[in-house]
Amino acid sequence: MTKSITFIGNGKMALALAKGLCENHAIEVIGRTVSAIEHFETLLGTPVKKTLYSSADITNKTVIVCVKPANLSEVAPLLKGTADSLYSVLAGTTLESLKSIKASHYCRAMPNLAAEVGSSMTSLVGDTAIQPTAIALFSSIGSVLWLNSEKELDIATALAGSGPAYLALIAEALCDGAVREGLKRDDAMTLMRGLFEGFGKLIQTIHPALLKDNVMSPGGTTAAGYGALEKGKVREGCMEAIQAAHKRAKELK
Repeated sequence: MTKSITFIGNGKMALALAKGLCENHAIEVIGRTVSAIEHFETLLGTPVKKTLYSSADITNKTVIVCVKPANLSEVAPLLKGTADSLYSVLAGTTLESLKSIKASHYCRAMPNLAAEVGSSMTSLVGDTAIQPTAIALFSSIGSVLWLNSEKELDIATALAGSGPAYLALIAEALCDGAVREGLKRDDAMTLMRGLFEGFGKLIQTIHPALLKDNVMSPGGTTAAGYGALEKGKVREGCMEAIQAAHKRAKELK
């Protein structure tokens, strides 16, 4: 029997998760308007059950909350019944705050946009009673890490949740640098994509410091470029990005 997942909200993260889950799950979307859910359905490319807030009943369902954190207090009273398990991808929204929606079990999840291609890095924290189920559910869209506290999840949000945006900036900047030196844009993009694909596999088994040392020969091209990155305080900038994102996650509570 196909399992069903109910999404509260129809934004980008809901769509990314649905793309990863729809192969093995029936999808229900609860939203404000039929037209918005139909647009979601078109982007997903597979039929979904369409439910408006005015008739939303989550009794015994597996629910993933994907609304904006500020909208939780508005949405919660519209949901009738008690869910079996409730997962939230709302940054900075505590497990205690989620209890405004009735459920038997609660779990906070922080996936990232790579969920839509089955390669999310998702952090989880919540009721240990549903830990195996939560891990199995989110493993269908990538890698999973169960954490011990909400504090750790907020830090994980800054790293893995927001990380695709940081890496996108670096990817774009590397391409821009190659174009500035005279390489065609299309060729730079092809090289960058191949670089990230290969690096993604290497970093699974090699420590970053060792990987860097293996590439950097004395007085070579990599050493020259690496020196420029250190001069530009790229390392410090990355660390401060995590700090700023973590601070913001705490402010959203």
